[in-house]
Amino acid sequence: MVGKVSLIFLIVALMASVMDGQTLGGPMHGKVVVCYVATWAVYRPGEGKYGLADLEPSLCTHLIYSFAGLDESTMSIKSLDPWQDLEKDYGKAGYKNLVSLKARYPHLKVTVAIGGWNEGSSKYSAMASKPETRAKFVQSVMFFLNTYKFDGLDLDWEYPTKRGGNPEDKANYVAMVKELKDAFEPYGYILTAALGAGKDTMESAYDLAKLSRYLDFIHMMCYDYHGTWDNLVGANAPLDGIGDNDVLSVKYTIEYMLSHGVSPYKMVLGLPMYGRTFILSDPNVKNIKFGVTPTKSVTFAGPWTREAGFIGYNEVCAEITNKSSKWTQHWEEKTATPYLRDGERVIVYDNPRSIAVKIKMAIDYGLGGLMVWSIDTDDFKGGCEPEPGAYQDFVDRYNDMVDDPLLQEALKNLNLPDGNRIENLSRRTSYVISNNKLHLRLPEPEFSNYALMRTINDATTIALEEKRILDEMKAITRKNEIGDTDDDKGSAKAIAGSVICVLLCVVFAFKLY
Repeated sequence: MVGKVSLIFLIVALMASVMDGQTLGGPMHGKVVVCYVATWAVYRPGEGKYGLADLEPSLCTHLIYSFAGLDESTMSIKSLDPWQDLEKDYGKAGYKNLVSLKARYPHLKVTVAIGGWNEGSSKYSAMASKPETRAKFVQSVMFFLNTYKFDGLDLDWEYPTKRGGNPEDKANYVAMVKELKDAFEPYGYILTAALGAGKDTMESAYDLAKLSRYLDFIHMMCYDYHGTWDNLVGANAPLDGIGDNDVLSVKYTIEYMLSHGVSPYKMVLGLPMYGRTFILSDPNVKNIKFGVTPTKSVTFAGPWTREAGFIGYNEVCAEITNKSSKWTQHWEEKTATPYLRDGERVIVYDNPRSIAVKIKMAIDYGLGGLMVWSIDTDDFKGGCEPEPGAYQDFVDRYNDMVDDPLLQEALKNLNLPDGNRIENLSRRTSYVISNNKLHLRLPEPEFSNYALMRTINDATTIALEEKRILDEMKAITRKNEIGDTDDDKGSAKAIAGSVICVLLCVVFAFKLY
């Protein structure tokens, strides 16, 4: 009997594992989760060092090896770190090792990114400027993908027309993308691109409608909106702008791309696994205001990433969990951004709550998925303390709708799971019916690694389920409004008919008279 009971519990546990949104088979919510891997993270010191052994592929649908470069003498793709990337001369075989993860995680697509900030723009501009140099590049990419068995290419030219580029880059970029797409088609290779999210860059660099036609996905780099370069405290990835004319926000970028012909299902919202650091010009300022409070032109770096003005989420966690530190935690409502302050020092970053809020926006706009830059600065060691308010905004919306009469009508059509049944115990199902009432089940805060990545997958599932419920409520509202309109039309017709009848009777009587 004990054996049977144990077997039952084992089966239930396996069912929960399979149904969970973060199984070995990958996220199960149906949206893409693109994870860039900064391969130079292997050179970071101490707890910041990140190798493939630290990677959890089940959290992603796509992995992108970052970066390859461009050989401007041959106009061909090349390794930027042969010892780390390749096998020859006793190299670390990074290409091979990342691609080999597909054997254990068959859901994965593994591609390679070419470009990045350090590669600049001028040599890509030169390569794209002529059909013959573009042809050399395309041929080299085909050979590269076939040799190293990648599933495709991600273009990270930062940025056409800028940083030494030319005005012609805008059209030449499209030509290059089309030629790559044509070459990829017979082999089923994936073609994506990471695009800048600022209004000025989008206007100058990209013919968005045409790029949407040829690219499989557009990775929207919705971060670096603000930083030390502004000499003001600002959000790295603000949900919304701080004023009506503020064009630097996630919301503005999404709406701009949609209005310029980009298909929503091809748009992948970029989420930062890092923040920005500032030093206040006046350390005695009492209240910090984004876009207003002045900062110095110099700032500080994280201990592991060692880049002034940049700090990984794992480094932020180390600061917060240090009980001897003097950081105080704050929340900026308009941009939906957390920040820390210790005297003159300020860290503006993203935490599980701000990530969840942005995911809700992405789902509301029907975007194809999420992208992270980059997974190696998430809390991959598990040093973060759990943040219980990660899903507060979902809770607030649930409380607003749970007693709405429209919800009860909607629940009749939605066929949501019964929360009392054992097969629905999986965390993957967030909204359930119990005792004829809608209940929201949230993941329990727990010590675990990859706090932001796990939030992405959990919040995506919750947001999709919430949207389904709210859409049904809206459909019922529209149906009722149409019904009311039809009733009004019927009443008007009846009245008009009566008036006409009376008039005819009067006319007929007058004739008789």
